[in-house]
Amino acid sequence: MSQQLSFFPTFFSVAQKRVAVFGNGDEAFAKVRLLLNTEARIVVYADAPEASFETFLQTNGLETVREAFAAHQVESAVLVFAATGDAVADRAIVAAARERKIPANAVDQPDYCDFLTPALVNRAPVAVAIGTEGAGPVLAQMIRAQIDQLLSPSLGIVASLAASYRDAVERLVPRGVARRVFWRRFFSGPVADHVALGDVASARREASRLLDGADRVSGHVWLVGAGPGAEDLLTLRAQRVMMEADAIVYDALVPQAIVDMGRRDAERLSVGKRKGCHTKSQDEINQLLVKLAGEGKRVVRLKSGDPLIFGRAGEEMAALREAGMSYEIVPGITSAFAAAADFELPLTLRGVASSLVFTTGHDLAGDVLPDWARLAVSGATIAVYMGRTVAASVAARLMQAGLPQETTVAVIENASRAERRLLHGILRDLPDLEARTELDGPVMVIIGDAVAGANFGRSEPLAAGRRQGTEARDASSAKRAEQILN
Repeated sequence: MSQQLSFFPTFFSVAQKRVAVFGNGDEAFAKVRLLLNTEARIVVYADAPEASFETFLQTNGLETVREAFAAHQVESAVLVFAATGDAVADRAIVAAARERKIPANAVDQPDYCDFLTPALVNRAPVAVAIGTEGAGPVLAQMIRAQIDQLLSPSLGIVASLAASYRDAVERLVPRGVARRVFWRRFFSGPVADHVALGDVASARREASRLLDGADRVSGHVWLVGAGPGAEDLLTLRAQRVMMEADAIVYDALVPQAIVDMGRRDAERLSVGKRKGCHTKSQDEINQLLVKLAGEGKRVVRLKSGDPLIFGRAGEEMAALREAGMSYEIVPGITSAFAAAADFELPLTLRGVASSLVFTTGHDLAGDVLPDWARLAVSGATIAVYMGRTVAASVAARLMQAGLPQETTVAVIENASRAERRLLHGILRDLPDLEARTELDGPVMVIIGDAVAGANFGRSEPLAAGRRQGTEARDASSAKRAEQILN
């Protein structure tokens, strides 16, 4: 659970309303400069302003009361800033404001602040306020600088232009998907591009054209790879389309934390697809995607890893094509790559392994030995997805194909995640994997001579439950690794 804030972020309405600032020096000067970003009626109480502050007040024609503090001065203000530089004096000002139920802020005294002043990125009418609850003002300024670079200087003009179309959109564009699509295109398409170039007339023409066709919204499906599980391995493109989605259809192996990264009000539909727990058949999932897209919705089909590797994306694409629905693929990091990274394991290694095979353990469970199994003998690295329950069959069939029983094996549960678990051993140890019932997360098995180049410092022996002969096998494996790598 995320930590809770002590202050609730909000925006006060201050246009044409009185905001009082008390102080003569830099603290008051800073608050006044910040308030000049608004339409507030600023009243400065300064009986002896410092020279630079005095010049600023006169240059900007700000209303200034040159009197010492008196409690009645806070009356009729909507906000009060106590910025005298004197902690005792500031507390007296806050007390007077609170007595009259007026929100007040005392500089550098959190206990005497009913609100905090944020670091502000101003693209009026768009504003981004950054606060740290006083814990890190410098951090807030650093974040502001980064956001300031991200937001186009013309964003405020685009937002103001949007306001002029709001009534027309309310009348002409249906609520829901059509309206959301209209505004997304307004803010990220030709309208915004023309504004950025200073051509507001062309921007208005584009906006009107967009409005004319706003009721014709086509559905669209993104087949998105959610990666192996770690949130920060989700691609930027995947994050972007998840924020555009009206519906998110996700598998059981996708962590809830990644599902929650989608747009807050998007419909979320779990379709299971986990071993022994299928809430929907593949045909039902295909029909669901077609139905949602047919309703004009923007749909993210969220799959663990990469959608094109054991994700059954081919069947879903075929169903969408047959129904005439548009779709696109958003690649993800497949589990084999994440598992190899966890083990610091080179999937290919010059002079040792120049090819890589992706397979599921079930391909080795039948009577016919796949042709690719013989590639292992020539040095290919084999990445076996979902291989725990058929580990014995995998090991037996590969050894039958001629792969030495001392070939190094790496096993990774929950690749890339904080709760990942790493095991290592040799091919002869692999059947022990089926007895490791504590491994209830997705398991990846990587087999091949290149695996000998992995870092086994953070892993445990695969055959830990069978102590007899373990040291000899580990020594044999280490010797083989040395021979391969040298």
